[in-house]
Amino acid sequence: MAILLIDDDRELCELMSRFLTSEGFEVASEFDGITGLERLRQERFELAVVDIMMPGKNGMDLLRELRQNSSLPVIMLTARGEEMDRIIGLELGADDYLAKPCNPRELAARIRAVLRRSELQQEGDNRQQRRQFGTIEWQPQSRTVFEHGEAVELTATEYNILAALMQHAGEVVSKHELSESALGKRHGPFDRTLDVHIGHLRRKLTETANHEPRIKTVRGIGWLFVPE
Repeated sequence: MAILLIDDDRELCELMSRFLTSEGFEVASEFDGITGLERLRQERFELAVVDIMMPGKNGMDLLRELRQNSSLPVIMLTARGEEMDRIIGLELGADDYLAKPCNPRELAARIRAVLRRSELQQEGDNRQQRRQFGTIEWQPQSRTVFEHGEAVELTATEYNILAALMQHAGEVVSKHELSESALGKRHGPFDRTLDVHIGHLRRKLTETANHEPRIKTVRGIGWLFVPE
């Protein structure tokens, strides 16, 4: 698995690179956002780890530009306690985040979790047939969602969440179940990751014919995908 680290802290990159290499990953590093984004566009990687605070182009700008034409899984590194940075990163399409300074072992575990849930979702998709929900068409084998015949641009994590909800269309999916299946982690009492991603999905999907949101909140329990 090829991983690109993008962080201006060269010492941290060297430390992370050595550990991730020992864990079986192929690791490359870039030390500014401009060069990092260019390399992501030119070479094939399975995942990128991106620091928010960098010279030239910060991690937020890099992610915003990357998401214009790529759903590559991205883990953001944020300053400890910077909750707003984490929320903005998720809004822009980050798949996970980790506070700095971080333990290399925890980073490796987060990387594996993100890659594993994408692979599991792919395997599940390959067993699914194309499904239609009003104006929405879901093609699991290509991991694509269309609305009115146009492909909906989704990040890997957004797709995993939407697919999990569509698999149970018309049924309530609990926060805990959705977090486990789509994010690969337990849902914590103060974890807003799902809320942010679902808010993003609602903006990308039009309302139903009855002017209801496609994804309804069932207060205190979870969410429901409205099939029409």
